[in-house]
Amino acid sequence: MPRNYKSTEVHLSPDPRFDSMLATKIINKIMWDGKKSTAERIFYEAVDSCAQKLGVDGSEIFVQAIDNIRPRIEVRSKRVGGATYQVPMEVKPRRQQSLAIRWLLDAVRGKRGKPMALRLANEMLDAYNNQGAAVTKKENVHKMADANKAYSHFAW
Repeated sequence: MPRNYKSTEVHLSPDPRFDSMLATKIINKIMWDGKKSTAERIFYEAVDSCAQKLGVDGSEIFVQAIDNIRPRIEVRSKRVGGATYQVPMEVKPRRQQSLAIRWLLDAVRGKRGKPMALRLANEMLDAYNNQGAAVTKKENVHKMADANKAYSHFAW
């Protein structure tokens, strides 16, 4: 490896409760203004609530929920000549995970009137059951890619 190589990999440690990097990433995306303990409390309350309702291990719930939200294909803009085409392309696993987490939290933050932990628990339950706003977002992205598959030959 060259000496001037800079790693783009952020070094995170797994969360203490589930020993999961995915849980750490979700907690870090929940966090605002550096308040990690608040973000952890919100996440763990949501997972505990889901586990209690479903009678399933907590780590299985958020892993399955994120897996159900992951987009397999997305559209990207490609300029050819004077026209811009929406070209369907496969999504790399790391981007799949980050999009899934982002969509989950966008859906949670889009709702109002209940505590964050309760909103997160409800959205995770919905995602676990292949329902909810985040799963709908994934399905819309897949439909858009399917509708534009005629332009797939422009993929780079």
